[in-house]
Amino acid sequence: MSGITWRAVPFAALTTAELYVVLQLRTEVFVMEQAGIYQDMDGADHAAVHVLGVSDGQLVAYARCFPAGVKFAEASIGRVITRESVRGTGLGHELMRQAIACVVAQWGAQPLRIGAQARLEKFYVQHGFATAGEPYIEDGIPHVEMLPPV
Repeated sequence: MSGITWRAVPFAALTTAELYVVLQLRTEVFVMEQAGIYQDMDGADHAAVHVLGVSDGQLVAYARCFPAGVKFAEASIGRVITRESVRGTGLGHELMRQAIACVVAQWGAQPLRIGAQARLEKFYVQHGFATAGEPYIEDGIPHVEMLPPV
């Protein structure tokens, strides 16, 4: 998908308007669409670098990246989302490439661990991840931890 402007910014550099649309999109997808009743604002946003994909003034893709030791012992990527209107265009794959590049740019090449929704396991395999451990339930949704193969 073309026409996307990508930014990777620390929490303190997000404008109030950017933070609002980030939280709005996360609520739209994780709470409303997926019927997940949980606390999305988990107190970790301040430690993340936020990857934003904007098209025609609208946030269409988002992820947050963490250094090692925040979410997992390894660096990690989470809250990976695309707006429903752009799904199926390949934007999710570009978002993952942007998020992985963000981690490398911020903290250097290193192992990554993600807590993926189990239904998206095949998607993350396409980005070099492999299942590491047993499935678990997080916020009422089956998840699995994934790492790049050793």
